[in-house]
Amino acid sequence: MQVRADRLIATLLLMQARGRVTAAQVAAELEVSLRTARRDLEALSSAGVPVYSAPGRGGGWSLVGGARTDLSGLTAAEARDLFLAAGTSVATAPQVQGALRKLAQALPAPLREGARAAGSAVVVDPAAWGRRAASTVPEHLPALQQAVVDGVQVELGYTGRGKPPSRRVVGPLGLVAKGGVWYLVAGTVSGVRTFRVDRVTDALRTGQPVQRPPDFDLTAAWAESAGQVERRRGGAFVRARVDPAVLPRLRRLLGTRVVEGATGPDGRIEVELTGPSVPFVAAEVAGFGGQLELLDPPEARTALAALGQELTQLYGDAAERGSPPADGTGSGAALAVGSDA
Repeated sequence: MQVRADRLIATLLLMQARGRVTAAQVAAELEVSLRTARRDLEALSSAGVPVYSAPGRGGGWSLVGGARTDLSGLTAAEARDLFLAAGTSVATAPQVQGALRKLAQALPAPLREGARAAGSAVVVDPAAWGRRAASTVPEHLPALQQAVVDGVQVELGYTGRGKPPSRRVVGPLGLVAKGGVWYLVAGTVSGVRTFRVDRVTDALRTGQPVQRPPDFDLTAAWAESAGQVERRRGGAFVRARVDPAVLPRLRRLLGTRVVEGATGPDGRIEVELTGPSVPFVAAEVAGFGGQLELLDPPEARTALAALGQELTQLYGDAAERGSPPADGTGSGAALAVGSDA
């Protein structure tokens, strides 16, 4: 019953936002069948909700007299907080995106823009840098979140690694959570830059509006910044060709250490992989087998060939016998370890 109750509320909010809807529009918006949409609309009417249907061309379902029903009682601040909190879960729960879009459409106009800004203010990057940091809330995170949502510049006190403390005025554009660490993406006089929030010593609002770059996309800006960091951390570059079918799995394994290139005549995609050393990268991707081919440097191919020989010596006899060794290990286990490295 809870699922249908949520759907009826969503239908009512949709009618409130659109003025008049057809059963087909409700079905498409809520991703249900046309029959279910009609049944829900009729259920609202039967329950005493002031809705009526107009037959014929240009007809549909409407609230009587354009009535407005506030089901949530949200204030502007509460709507922003809801979208800001929900936005941090989008990376792990994609279905939240659709729900937020529907709720944003149904909110009254004064609340709608603030809610949308809050919903796009935070990105969660699930791929960790390596060892996951302790998950703590930096002191100035709430103030920076509010500055992002309000679109207000801040004077930032900041202590960089190995650098003296500094002060600068920045335009907060978004926040990113990665591996237990929070980052601020902001506009500066030198372009878009990224700052670790736990290194912020203070953040004073200036009252001046943020000059947002045209077509700014927080996810894309973070991907570029993270890629630069990964390449600095990596130290080793390996070029490879990969079957498109396994590219998503490769990205889940290596995160931003994968840079996609051109697609070759055979349909395989050229990628650049980074890591602490060439043999380390080769071992990480060993579990992909023939679906990923290392191209250069030659050391990468040599390292993977040596690994293959080692596995053949260790498990070859068991494979010929068609049974696993007494300890229960086998070549399948070796491949599984390689893909999870």
